[in-house]
Amino acid sequence: MMGSDLPSPDKVVALYKANNITDVRIFHPDTNVLEALRGSGLGVVLGTLNSDLAPLASDASYAASWVQSYVQPFAGAVSFRYINAGNEVIPGESAALVLPSMQNLEAALRAAGLSVPVTTAMATSVLGTSYPPSQGAFSEAALPTVGPIVSFLASRGTPLLVNVYPYFAYSAEPSSVPLDYALLSSSAAVAVTDNGVEYANMFDAILDAVYAAVEKAGGGESLELVVSETGWPSGGGGYGASVENAAAYINNLVRHVGRGTPRRPGKAVETYIFAMFNENQKPEGVEQYFGMFQPDMSQVYHVDFSASS
Repeated sequence: MMGSDLPSPDKVVALYKANNITDVRIFHPDTNVLEALRGSGLGVVLGTLNSDLAPLASDASYAASWVQSYVQPFAGAVSFRYINAGNEVIPGESAALVLPSMQNLEAALRAAGLSVPVTTAMATSVLGTSYPPSQGAFSEAALPTVGPIVSFLASRGTPLLVNVYPYFAYSAEPSSVPLDYALLSSSAAVAVTDNGVEYANMFDAILDAVYAAVEKAGGGESLELVVSETGWPSGGGGYGASVENAAAYINNLVRHVGRGTPRRPGKAVETYIFAMFNENQKPEGVEQYFGMFQPDMSQVYHVDFSASS
């Protein structure tokens, strides 16, 4: 939503439905957007602003008013899948605010008679080890914060949200990461063999490294991961950023995620594509070019959502 020229929320909801997109993630509460989502049938992941974590963590009444403003008025007509307290704040100075924010939001939802799972969204920078995938482990900086969050989520059967970007790994080291491996190409050769388990795409390898880390942190094999962001830029000058590569990655992703990963075979991965639109108020460069659609609602490239595996 960081664009000066984006369509109105009702038009965006219609565009979702016209493209067989079933769920939407919004990064901060916006009552105009929530109004447009009423009765749409779209599942909604609703985020808090990172700047709201401090009051949410320290003040139960603030969490209650947040729920009363952004969840309660819409709860009957909007299908809330999760509320995520913060996006990519672990590790960092706000990391310790995440779990108390989750706890206060959960208590406020319960007091309001609402049962919406509360979680958080993490970047893969929480990993200290990611290769090979079976050795995945949270970093020493992240583990003290992530460990209790994993326990909180596991005890409730709520998934952890994780943002997965093969693009950034590829663009940082294109000489050591095959493009086909990063793009989930069906023709990609096996690039990683891990205790006899073969990986022919980086998406699965990253996700399974997080699964391994979650298991080591006490989450067991029952804690699910939801990919709360993944995408590929179509421009902006970054290495490998092109319409052709973005179209390949997103279409391959749509076809792939229903199959699960080697560590969770057959277990479909709930996945959110970043992003719906190119956004001209993002930092210059690739950040402005992650959209599947232009602000005028024309396609940057075609995505066949009906091909979802």
